[in-house]
Amino acid sequence: MSTTLPGADLEQNERVRAVFEDIRRTRGSDFINAFWRHLALDPALLEATWAEVQRTMVAPSALDPLTKELIYIAVSTANGCGYCVHSHTAAARAKGMTDAQYADLLAVIGLAGKTNHLATALQVPVDPVFDLRQDGGRA
Repeated sequence: MSTTLPGADLEQNERVRAVFEDIRRTRGSDFINAFWRHLALDPALLEATWAEVQRTMVAPSALDPLTKELIYIAVSTANGCGYCVHSHTAAARAKGMTDAQYADLLAVIGLAGKTNHLATALQVPVDPVFDLRQDGGRA
């Protein structure tokens, strides 16, 4: 259940309207999803968050767009954000994620969760070869 209710006339605010127009233009769709509508309660936070999304998820970088979405799904799963899992799974599918890739992703998420919990429970010390401070960056 939501902790906020988006206003009926969100785009009456010039700052909100500008962000929503940029979202529509960037995504090539008229759809503004609930996350952005709820975030519009604070236009400054809406602007800052959208700008960060553009820099991180939209701008060309060393990671391709599908890989970014797969990482987002994994982190959202780890953080327990069902909204983001659904949103970014849809985005990954739109960027070409196949059922086989999704199955592989789920296997990696499951394995990482298990081994992370085991390493945490066992309090396994970090191997010096993995620690740049101790290995001089040769790992």
